[in-house]
Amino acid sequence: MKRLVIKVGSAVLREDSFLALERLNNLVDLIAKLKIEKKLEVILVSSGAVAAGNTVLNLDKKKILNRQALAAIGQPLLMKHYKKRFADHGLKCAQMLLVEEDFDSRKRSENARGVMEILIKNNIVPILNENDVIANEELLFGDNDQLGAHVAYFFGADMLAILSDVDGLYDCNPHENKNAKMRKIVSELKSEELEMKHTANSEFATGGIVTKLKAADFLLKRDRMMYLSSGFDLTNAYDFLVNENHQSGTLFKK
Repeated sequence: MKRLVIKVGSAVLREDSFLALERLNNLVDLIAKLKIEKKLEVILVSSGAVAAGNTVLNLDKKKILNRQALAAIGQPLLMKHYKKRFADHGLKCAQMLLVEEDFDSRKRSENARGVMEILIKNNIVPILNENDVIANEELLFGDNDQLGAHVAYFFGADMLAILSDVDGLYDCNPHENKNAKMRKIVSELKSEELEMKHTANSEFATGGIVTKLKAADFLLKRDRMMYLSSGFDLTNAYDFLVNENHQSGTLFKK
């Protein structure tokens, strides 16, 4: 594996009314290890702008303009923390804000690819998010799981790793059945799994397990891999991504 996209969700990056800085720090440490020791090219897709903005201004997040205002406040705040922590490892980072249309337009997608290659060639960590400050809902993916999948495909990554409050795909709901077993390797997803009603586990999140399955399905159909594991405790992510030891988490591959 040469190029990896890591996506982290809002549920991981927020704790009560504050940014979960310890988890953000742990994520940066993991990326630094992958880049410096494993020599991987890493692209980060990071949620959390709205949640970060809400630590400064408390608005009703159900209203789209309020969410956009919070994203405008939170995006530079989030980047400030990333910039500081990456600097601790001697790394620099850059921000790219995209919408779904950027992947549909040949000219815009080629421009984005060109910028991405310049950043990676110069050892910069690209940090991507949806440009939800000014775009309307029709132009957005609506959740960063889908954005992560498109980023992995269009920017030529070998794998998307989603670090979330969901630690893998189980054979039944683990919250309802204590005997639920994790599906460690999944090569195909059934239509009924992709059509389940999704529920996000955080008021700041826009996804859930179904959006992650849709991201996995998108990549499976394009011969790419996806790994789903916990973003709260990165032990399994380290085992798999750094040590190449699949102890836990779900790997979607053909």
